[in-house]
Amino acid sequence: MSNHVSKQQSADNKKGTDAFRPGQTWLDTDGQPINAHGGGVLHHEGVFYWYGEQRPVGSDKQDALIGISCYSSRDLYHWKLEGTALPVDRRDPESPLTPGCKMERPKVIYNAATRRFVMWWHHDLKGWGHSGALAGLAVSDTPTGPFRFIEASKPNGQMFRDCTLFQDDDGSAHAVFASNDNINLAICPLTDDGLKHQPWRVTRHFVGRFMEAPCVFKHQGLYYLIASDCTGWDPNEARSAVAPAMTGNWQEMGNPCLGEGAEITYGAQSTFVLPVPGKPGAFIFMADQWRPDDLHDSRYVWLPVFFKQTVPFQPPRPFVRWLDSWDLSVFDQPPYAETARL
Repeated sequence: MSNHVSKQQSADNKKGTDAFRPGQTWLDTDGQPINAHGGGVLHHEGVFYWYGEQRPVGSDKQDALIGISCYSSRDLYHWKLEGTALPVDRRDPESPLTPGCKMERPKVIYNAATRRFVMWWHHDLKGWGHSGALAGLAVSDTPTGPFRFIEASKPNGQMFRDCTLFQDDDGSAHAVFASNDNINLAICPLTDDGLKHQPWRVTRHFVGRFMEAPCVFKHQGLYYLIASDCTGWDPNEARSAVAPAMTGNWQEMGNPCLGEGAEITYGAQSTFVLPVPGKPGAFIFMADQWRPDDLHDSRYVWLPVFFKQTVPFQPPRPFVRWLDSWDLSVFDQPPYAETARL
């Protein structure tokens, strides 16, 4: 496991080799490092869209930001920069999006009823640090944007920090976010148009556990969570949990990572878990190896998720193991859960 990138590896990435190489510089189709940190992926009409924090080169401050970027891909290996889907506002110094604001961990869902793409993220105003803990909201008629900023608010009066969105099989969506000074995770269903949190429907989970960087996914009718402890830029041991419903009875299942580096999540922090279309039970764990001295150069860690029945009559546990290089054929070893060695 290494952050070193050889000239040959960079050349392979630029040529578009069909493989994931966790922790290495990942180049887009123009040969530039992908700049989509703390992000998430939306799959829409056969195309994947990756949204993330777009950081300037050499940025060593949390509020150094270009905006929220969007990349597109049809195969998950080769990503084209579509542009800045939601830039900071350099024209209006009174705008909530003025340079110096925070726009972190953006996630996007498609609302079929309104035919709009809805983006939520953790927002803080210029000079506020993380004290505001607001929820940013923007919408677009197209997946690549431009997104139109709606507001930054505290839904139902709740602090809204590290966040994700989960859209269920029926199209309903929930926001999952660190709240109450990160003491707990909060989960709240969104309204049918995806533009608001349902009034006073928020539930609190893992009280006193100080979780952040939540990722939620669904497997065999159960809801799974992978998240992180709160240790700033320093990596820590990941956590996992399972529940029969989004808002009910979450039970922790321990560290999902295995092997060397598992105790620090391979130097990374969770950001999203992506279901692989057409491959039931196949998921990709997405994480960032943060580099606070140059956030633009923070690296991406994408690894396959597998499930193992470790306790009879209990839900299978999700696991992740480090691979220096891998491709989607790993999921063609049916069933993947049984082929993975513990």
